[in-house]
Amino acid sequence: MTLLFENETETDFPFDYKALANEVISYITEREAFPYEAEINLMLVDEDAIREINREYRGIDRPTDVLSFPLLDYPAPGAFDSVGEDVINNFNPDTGEIMLGDIILCAPKIYAQAEEFGHSVKREFAFLIVHSMLHLFGYDHIEKEEAAYMEKKQKEILDEMKIQR
Repeated sequence: MTLLFENETETDFPFDYKALANEVISYITEREAFPYEAEINLMLVDEDAIREINREYRGIDRPTDVLSFPLLDYPAPGAFDSVGEDVINNFNPDTGEIMLGDIILCAPKIYAQAEEFGHSVKREFAFLIVHSMLHLFGYDHIEKEEAAYMEKKQKEILDEMKIQR
């Protein structure tokens, strides 16, 4: 797995955020049985940058905590055996890996939400990566049932990794 980092902020996390991101992404990729070696882009930005990206790509003119941009389409969430042409079209010949997608985290929101929800910055950072990885695997939370299932998976993964509130 290749995890490409881009930090456009001056944020100083009280933990090794690159190591934690690698740990979480490796864990969820294995847990979900993703059958390919993956390449993922992870970017840390400020509120102005994520607001601009959110406005441009989603038509929502406000900052958000995280944005996920999957590069593969699945017939159903986690249905990796049917990605077909997407695998060929998103194969990086330099790494031999499938380009899974982009995760964009808003560093100030990580701190604000950790305080708001009463848990550590580390837990919030890990949660947002789990959330994004599920999006990169085709999960969503638009419908009530989808949201409940995704929330359950997020909690299970964080509990299994012993990253708790």
